[in-house]
Amino acid sequence: MLSLQFIRENPDLVRKAVRDRNTDAPVDRILELDSLRREYIQQADDLKAQRNNLGREVGRAAPADRQVLLDRGKSLSAAIDTFDDKLRTVEPELNALLLEVPNIPASDVPIGKDEESNVVVRTEGEPHTYDFEPLPHWELGERLGIIDLERGAKIAGSRAYVLRGAGAHLQRALISFMLDLHTREHGYTEIYPPFAMREENFFGSGHLPKFRENLYHDAEEDFWFIPTAEAPLANLHRGEILDPGTLPLRYVSETVCFRREKMSAGRDVRGIKRVHQFEKVELFRYCEPEESEDHLKQMIADAEDILRRLGLTYRLLQLCTGDLDFKAVKSFDLELWAPGCGEWLEVSSASNCTDFQARRGDIRFRRERGARPEYPHMLNASGVALPRLLVTVLETYQLADGSVAIPEALRPYYGPEAVISAS
Repeated sequence: MLSLQFIRENPDLVRKAVRDRNTDAPVDRILELDSLRREYIQQADDLKAQRNNLGREVGRAAPADRQVLLDRGKSLSAAIDTFDDKLRTVEPELNALLLEVPNIPASDVPIGKDEESNVVVRTEGEPHTYDFEPLPHWELGERLGIIDLERGAKIAGSRAYVLRGAGAHLQRALISFMLDLHTREHGYTEIYPPFAMREENFFGSGHLPKFRENLYHDAEEDFWFIPTAEAPLANLHRGEILDPGTLPLRYVSETVCFRREKMSAGRDVRGIKRVHQFEKVELFRYCEPEESEDHLKQMIADAEDILRRLGLTYRLLQLCTGDLDFKAVKSFDLELWAPGCGEWLEVSSASNCTDFQARRGDIRFRRERGARPEYPHMLNASGVALPRLLVTVLETYQLADGSVAIPEALRPYYGPEAVISAS
């Protein structure tokens, strides 16, 4: 969340950021309400000062004059109550509207309307070549008996699937491989969080109110199901002041993620590229503000390490302002080349959210004992997401006979079988 003071002092910058993001935010209404709020506070404070002075006069006044002063005091109290009532009307709307203002893009973020303006930073690896026509994963998975779209739809409707046998085994191996690499070599602490949270936590992470239509909600218990582990990890220290020496914090979580995908209706409808329920390994960091840019680079490198060790072709994109996450000042995507689908599939998005989430969650830290509390910077990155990683491994390592080779780095997790074959 942007501070009210920042918006008040930089209205043109905030308006430009909103335009560059190709979105809307109630900046003018916020400024109007802020002006009213400050006016009501000033009026009430002036009247309270008069009442305090009047109280001292009452103590010194002659008995004959005291009642007049007391009546004047009652009149001042009534006027103060009127301004306090006005303030109680203004502040809830103002606080709600502040939650609708996105973060300010960094100065080096390319300006663009949508994903078409994202910039390819670099491409790593050469696409595999085949002496046969590579199959898309929905055909490959069906022939191998490891992806069952028909029964997935029968159980949960469209955008649902079932992994069977070697398919489920392969996903489990990928998850274990990623968690072990991030915890043993990249320095993350593994967290197993709740998969459903109270509503106030989603305001803290920035998923509400912006993405309400994409979240699943259990109204009876007032639980909201997480769209990514970013949501609980951003709230892990909500309301806390972190002790000196605590930062940086590096967390990794593997969770089920739930998304309605209303904002992507009609996209990626074939196979398991875009579904309502999926698994993801998420990276999250809390750090001191001046270090966040370096942490973003490190998180991208950590996600890349997964793809590189699996021998996959990928590219790094910098997102333009129109495709930037609501909470982020800067974001980068990692996309894998899926030779069967013949397209690039996003498997990671890494974002620096600066102090945006920390302000919402009232998370602060001290640099040293007795120092003034400050807001840390918070960053997130997929490290990385399934099932698109699964899709790309299947399509990349398919063989002419329809079987699929297991990447060398994954074999300690998958087991002695080096190939998935039709049973």
